[in-house]
Amino acid sequence: MNICIVTGARPNFIKVAPIIWAINKAKNDGKDINYSLVYSGVASDDTLEDSLFSDLNISKPDVYLGVDCISLNELTGRVMSEFDKYLDNNPTDVVIVVDDLASTMAAAIVTKKKGKKLAHLVAGTRSFDIKMPKEINRMVIDGLSDLLFTAGMGSNSIVSREGAEISQVYMVGNILMDTLRFNHSRLHRPAIFDTNGIKEKAYFVFTLNRKALMSDKMNLKKMVDAVIRSAGDHLIIAPLRKEARQVIDALVPSECKNFVIIDPLTYLEFGYLTANAMGIVTDSGNVAEEATFNNVPCITLNSYTEHIETVNTGSNALVGEDATLLAKYVSDINDGKWKKCALPDRWDGRTAERIVKILLEK
Repeated sequence: MNICIVTGARPNFIKVAPIIWAINKAKNDGKDINYSLVYSGVASDDTLEDSLFSDLNISKPDVYLGVDCISLNELTGRVMSEFDKYLDNNPTDVVIVVDDLASTMAAAIVTKKKGKKLAHLVAGTRSFDIKMPKEINRMVIDGLSDLLFTAGMGSNSIVSREGAEISQVYMVGNILMDTLRFNHSRLHRPAIFDTNGIKEKAYFVFTLNRKALMSDKMNLKKMVDAVIRSAGDHLIIAPLRKEARQVIDALVPSECKNFVIIDPLTYLEFGYLTANAMGIVTDSGNVAEEATFNNVPCITLNSYTEHIETVNTGSNALVGEDATLLAKYVSDINDGKWKKCALPDRWDGRTAERIVKILLEK
């Protein structure tokens, strides 16, 4: 069996790494299974530092499609063209796509046009906001997929209501937990702890990536001020990239000494930073899931999450873009008043093992 694993952004590698480990184990056990890792972007992508792959214990992509453009429609078309060429030249039985990017949808469409079997990792996630481009991507990918690997029963129900056959849907669990469990003992304590005198469980982490948040600078300023005010004397550490760093740097008052913007960390260093925080403020779904795994209070700057179990069972809370609610929740963390939480069902680190077993049986 020849499997093609398609990735379109840095977070995708964190989710597919356990599948690669599971494939390698199955191959070592004598199973007829091989994989090729394809990245839709360029080899020079500066978000894919060498340490990412060594931290995840996987090799760099076998193939780079070389697509790098801002327009999502242009990106979709170019990825379709390049992936079509890939499938023409590489024997493939199953294509695995992950999450909900435009590049993910493009690869999914080409896969079905070529008559190949399509598997969607993290299927059935919905915001129920059709105006969001990613929502359209999710619906298209799930509608085309032969195998839908979901993280929970809520996602199962969604794809079933939308017409998926029960035989196509598998609740395999949260793949991110496989990565977190594997790396739990491998996390690296960043040097900034010593250089800045940072103590574990005595700081907040702030991350930002959503362009919608950054575009409304007036409201973002209110939210940043709310975090600074409510965190009291505690340090707020913000590992930020490019645009986010520029935007936040301009919004933080010059006299503020407890909001510290730092360079992006390696994967294992960032994992240590978030696992040992007293609280996290983020717009990242992955970071919120990691917070639930580590039992760290987390506030998500969004009105929805693809993984509602992080709110219902885990340590996550949604504030949308409400600075007042954000201030209240940061104060609650500061005062030790956060809710009790637990790990959701099937967050057991065996998701990839289940997926590979299913693929070998199909």
